[in-house]
Amino acid sequence: MKREIKFRGWRRKYQCWEYGYLIECPAPELNESVEVTKSGGRIIAAVERDSIGQYIGLHDKNGREIYEGDIVKNEYGKVMEVNYDPRSAAFGVGDYYFGTIGSGKILEVIGNIFENPELLEGKQ
Repeated sequence: MKREIKFRGWRRKYQCWEYGYLIECPAPELNESVEVTKSGGRIIAAVERDSIGQYIGLHDKNGREIYEGDIVKNEYGKVMEVNYDPRSAAFGVGDYYFGTIGSGKILEVIGNIFENPELLEGKQ
């Protein structure tokens, strides 16, 4: 089974997300970097270290890719953050791991913890 492994990171200078493949950059002034392939070719974009999240391999009900750090709402209106659990080596939300969520759970990405932290303050 082939699995797409990619990342995103927040580019503060331009107030936008960069999507691509994570590479480590030893220069401290560059923080972390995401290697991005765009129509003009390959670029290296410096992003905020704490904003880097991995694509979990699933899409929400609207076809949007789900990333670590996204805030999702389930079919019952419950708002949760997508996290990685190192103990189980799996991505999940709330009490569910994506092995179970992918089978019948309906999720919608409504934001992310970097741009919309207020969505989690009033968790349902």
